[in-house]
Amino acid sequence: MAVEDRSFSELMQDIIHDVQEIVRSEVRLAKTELREEAVKAKSAALWLGVGTLTAVFAVLFLLLMVVYALALVIPMWAATLIVGAALAVIGGVTLTAGMYRLKQIHPAPQRTIETIKENVEWAKQPSK
Repeated sequence: MAVEDRSFSELMQDIIHDVQEIVRSEVRLAKTELREEAVKAKSAALWLGVGTLTAVFAVLFLLLMVVYALALVIPMWAATLIVGAALAVIGGVTLTAGMYRLKQIHPAPQRTIETIKENVEWAKQPSK
């Protein structure tokens, strides 16, 4: 069937179908991008959680060191200081890793935005 033989209603139905398919494709792309970002957010949250827990233990050990140093004034405080300092370093490293991963998360679906812009530009072009 030639283009000239098609009725106006058939052409409109084809256009509506094409627009619906474009919208469906954009929604699928947005869902995929959001799923990918959710995985990154989960990983960052895990690192932040581990880092926070480690930092809490570091504070507890450092406080325990102060208690031992003041109460007993014996070499045991030195061991507690070493453990607390090591936990503080581990907490700092894991918090830094979590923050780095958190900064890599892009809440807006970038590819979807780009394809929508392309579709809008295409739709603005005059038909031949």
